[in-house]
Amino acid sequence: MTQRLHLVFGGELVDPTKNVFREVDKLHIVGMFPDYASAYQAWKAEAQRTVDNAHMRYYIAHIHRLRDEEAAASATEELGS
Repeated sequence: MTQRLHLVFGGELVDPTKNVFREVDKLHIVGMFPDYASAYQAWKAEAQRTVDNAHMRYYIAHIHRLRDEEAAASATEELGS
């Protein structure tokens, strides 16, 4: 079975119309989840918890999309060999 990891994170934005965090070093890392459904539940809980702050945003990052096991290794990966 293929594992599809998802990262849920969020923080305060400089401007609610942009995706620029005010302080990257203060991002709230909610956690890593094995599937979209559990990541969505975590995202939803954090988004609802911070609904009164228009500058707070939470996101789901599809970590499994960052690496395609079928594709050839990148030049950076080759440096480690």
